[in-house]
Amino acid sequence: MSGSSMPRRTLLRSIAVGGAAVAAPSVLTACSSGSGGDSGVSNAGKKLAAWPAYIPFSSGPKPDLAPTTDGVQAGYTAYPSKLVRSVATPPGDASTIKVMSVSFGTPPKPASANKFWQAVEKALGVKIDYTIISQDDYQKKMATVMTGDAGTLPDILNVFGGVTLPREAQFVQRRAQDLTPYLSGDAIKAYPNLANIPTHAWRDMGRIGGLIYGIPLERPLPGSTLWLNQRYFETAGMKAGWTSDDFAAVAKDGTGGRKYALGAAVGSLFGNAVHSAAHGAPLEWAVDKDGTFTHAGADERYKEALAFQLRLRKAGSYHPDATSISQADLTALFLNGSVGSMQDGWQAYLPKYLDSQGKFTPAASLPYSVGGTPGGIVAARRSFGYTVLKKASKERIELLLRILNYLAAPFGSEEWELLHYGVEGTHFTRGQDGSPIANDLGKIENNVNLPVKFLADAPQVLYVPGMPDAVRALHAWQQKTVPVAIRNASYGLQSETKGSQGTTLKAFLDDTVTSVVAGRVSLSEWDAAVKTWRGRGGDKMADELAKDYAANR
Repeated sequence: MSGSSMPRRTLLRSIAVGGAAVAAPSVLTACSSGSGGDSGVSNAGKKLAAWPAYIPFSSGPKPDLAPTTDGVQAGYTAYPSKLVRSVATPPGDASTIKVMSVSFGTPPKPASANKFWQAVEKALGVKIDYTIISQDDYQKKMATVMTGDAGTLPDILNVFGGVTLPREAQFVQRRAQDLTPYLSGDAIKAYPNLANIPTHAWRDMGRIGGLIYGIPLERPLPGSTLWLNQRYFETAGMKAGWTSDDFAAVAKDGTGGRKYALGAAVGSLFGNAVHSAAHGAPLEWAVDKDGTFTHAGADERYKEALAFQLRLRKAGSYHPDATSISQADLTALFLNGSVGSMQDGWQAYLPKYLDSQGKFTPAASLPYSVGGTPGGIVAARRSFGYTVLKKASKERIELLLRILNYLAAPFGSEEWELLHYGVEGTHFTRGQDGSPIANDLGKIENNVNLPVKFLADAPQVLYVPGMPDAVRALHAWQQKTVPVAIRNASYGLQSETKGSQGTTLKAFLDDTVTSVVAGRVSLSEWDAAVKTWRGRGGDKMADELAKDYAANR
């Protein structure tokens, strides 16, 4: 389809780091039925556990570019010259731990033939029995896990944030260990690297029934981003401070022959998240000062964004396979210059800079203005899923938390380097600036194919090996856009209806968006679709979210 010769390994790495910018609708149905309200999982009327104390790691290297309290990341223009230790001794007891997580890579070689796997086991002091689930199989596998016997659960389970599992909160509450006594408030001080996880990640993970059941995988504030081939768009007339009309003109001028300014993948809704944010529309849910929740579909700005996307599509600016091409194939088209832009997660900056080096300069697009109003950007959920533990004795839970504490080692530590690059001389060498550079073995044996980073990880920083100008550009972009980030007000909140019907209801509206922009359904039918959505459970969802929001304030 793409005509690209980009290696599959490179594409998988791009998708893995990008962070599930496009997620397919859920196919899980096995756990979606059942009676009972949300009295158990809702936080309304419950005594809320205190969030874990936030104690930033202070022994590591200072960033070259400072973070801000509102969400600009710390930036490192060079790899630290001196690494620190964050864990004094291996945390394990020589036992075997069973773990399960999503994966965006290829199946790794077994531990007996995998030096990266062996190095991680040695550092942790345990044997790892790893069940690795591809993103495509995750929902189906989790349906089996969620309906299976409690004894078959792994010790450590990654609940992937790229999908919504039906009755997910009920499953976690019923089967997972309540971690409140171990992590709430100052209790987390026993696990310093977990205490280094900022409060925003815990909040966006959320409580269940007032309690803490998981450990979040912290993520930056920027979410879905329009990534540009900078020269491609500058040649087409891109300028600072562009308007929606400017954007449309550039997209049209940048399309011709077999090249298209705008790429989109199946499930991305023609880059709907980016365009609705630029129009100032809510990101799924907005909350008023009085605590009332309103869905984006009922906002006129969202409808205007649909009309704008329809305009772009009619102008021929989108790649013709925008409703069917995979994210992997779209990445190949972007890297070979067939499309000038694509929507992807913010974390995709790393593979985009590394994989395009020498070909073109990638850049995050600044939002265009609409009718004189500056545009916004998509704010991500600050927790890219979370990790839960199988119910066990106090001693076993403390062991597992020590393991996760090691996996959450911060940037600039020896543990972080091992978990992200492997063993020096075996998996990587160093560049002239000291940056780790993966060798052939390191490109196969790594934390993409053995995805320990989806069990626990450090707070994210901006760093591109050997490319300080890229880090400066990314940091400057965040300084401009973080103040206009639009957040989904439902993050971290519980709703029984969303848990049981949310996936189906979302798929209904998403399919309508795609049909409208593709020209299969008239834009005039959007309001009727929203009315149907509200009647099928949307209004009930809004009420439940409002109650949970009030409880969490």
